[in-house]
Amino acid sequence: MTKTGVTAAQAMAAAAARLRAAGVEDPARDARVLLAHAAQIEASRVTLIAPEELAPEVADRYEQLIALRAVRVPVSHLLGEREFYGRRFKVSKDVLDPRPETETLIEAALARPFEHMLDLGLGSGCILVTLLAETAHATGLGVDLSEAACLQASANAVLHRVEARADIQQSDWFSNVTGQFDLITSNPPYIALDEMAGLSPEVRGHEPDLALTDGGDGLGAYRAIAAGVRQHLLPGGRLYLEIGPSQGQAVSDLLAGAGLVEIGVLPDLDGRDRVVFAHNVA
Repeated sequence: MTKTGVTAAQAMAAAAARLRAAGVEDPARDARVLLAHAAQIEASRVTLIAPEELAPEVADRYEQLIALRAVRVPVSHLLGEREFYGRRFKVSKDVLDPRPETETLIEAALARPFEHMLDLGLGSGCILVTLLAETAHATGLGVDLSEAACLQASANAVLHRVEARADIQQSDWFSNVTGQFDLITSNPPYIALDEMAGLSPEVRGHEPDLALTDGGDGLGAYRAIAAGVRQHLLPGGRLYLEIGPSQGQAVSDLLAGAGLVEIGVLPDLDGRDRVVFAHNVA
């Protein structure tokens, strides 16, 4: 069998140096994960192949992956998936990458039972699919303005076997939503337009603007949600909204103005404000 004369360990070291020079945040980790992907093995097995020479086809795939990562294409887009709450979700440039901080919302929503939920701006479907996968017999509706996001979320619902309990539709917030729900969730675009330039190249250049910013002060989505939420939230029903770390008070005030009660703010694992919750009057 033809070999390259370069071991996996040497290739990883060279790749990490290249990514470090390109400003990638964790070059060694990315070099390792991408080598595993190129070699079509689990990342935990990379150590086992480290002394071995790379086959040419693996070396070629690895070169392509590292070249793309060096121009800041996200690792998740190169792999086509990202882990969230113990499950792997298919992702693409059409949806926001699932992020660990959103698991704060998942934990809070799962603290009490629910039967019928609504996820607004569902993106990859990570919130809707996870909550349904964790709650047997519950049903849910997920909506997004983006048709591509709806298709991605539908694929993830099938992947995690909740498609029979998940209804996914295109809608501009509540515009095409009917009925009432005992749980409503959303991770809406909350980055202000003047903050977009400060985002990392991975986010700014490869994730959809529609999922990142409202094109204004970052509170536009919360105003839209506050305006329609009581019509669709059952008496005593719960609302959970992911927020930016500085938005807790502003979003709480919007929900209070809409007539919701028992409003509070939850921190993420880093201690930053991350989720605003509220209840409809019973």
